[in-house]
Amino acid sequence: MADAYCFDCKKSTEVAFDHSAGDNDPVRVGGPSNPLLTDGGLSTVISMPNGAQGDFLSSSLGRWQNRGSNPDRSLIVAFRKIATMADRLGLVATIKDRANEIYKKVEDLKSIRGRNQDAILAACIYIACRQEDKPRTVKEICSVANGATKKEIGRAKEYIVKQLELEMGQSMEMGTIHAGDFLRRFCSHLGMTNQAVKAAQEAVQKSEELDIRRSPISIAAAVIYMITQLSEEKKLLRDISLATGVAEGTIRNSYKDLYPYASRLIPTSFAKEEDLRNLCTP
Repeated sequence: MADAYCFDCKKSTEVAFDHSAGDNDPVRVGGPSNPLLTDGGLSTVISMPNGAQGDFLSSSLGRWQNRGSNPDRSLIVAFRKIATMADRLGLVATIKDRANEIYKKVEDLKSIRGRNQDAILAACIYIACRQEDKPRTVKEICSVANGATKKEIGRAKEYIVKQLELEMGQSMEMGTIHAGDFLRRFCSHLGMTNQAVKAAQEAVQKSEELDIRRSPISIAAAVIYMITQLSEEKKLLRDISLATGVAEGTIRNSYKDLYPYASRLIPTSFAKEEDLRNLCTP
């Protein structure tokens, strides 16, 4: 037996947990180490009533209750899945709240029935990250999406945005993505030194002054490749690809676009003119 607050009765009550019936989430253990996850994909996530995740779910459901809504089991399950995915990505509570808000809005429209639920939930997190100015790549979101593919998540994102824009009668603010939004996290995955990280940050800031028609994520990966070539601790292209989620060929092509501007991008405190001559030719 355990004490809990019943949102229906509006009072404390006793709750019996039937573990044999599987009412509690089982322990989930990830597969091989994944650099796109803050826990490497190896953490154990246990959903407990008195745990942090339980507190978060209670606060989220409490907001819907205060608005006169009666959350059903499907909504509780959806919020729990969002919390689990967000925790594996190391996202803050405000992003979880935002993702829950987005999901509740589209769920109220009764327009997501029959669609890939995991892709919908993952797309809600992706949109929430963008709106909170803490963007994550679709590849990162995909790594916790229970099998939903990048294409499925992308389609779900477009569908949600379209539905909510029709409901609101105006464009949905998503926030602008910059290469710097991803850089520190990517560098951390690769174990780069503080000096190299600082040089990479300066380089991506200067890259915004150039007309490089590549995605911010590709530019971040290419800058890291350039910086690590000049560093004592060089990184293999395949390792950069794994850490950033950007294909090796895309990194090479983006590097090719950045290479002519190396002397403008790389701070002189990190590499001198003669050092730049040692950069690999695209």
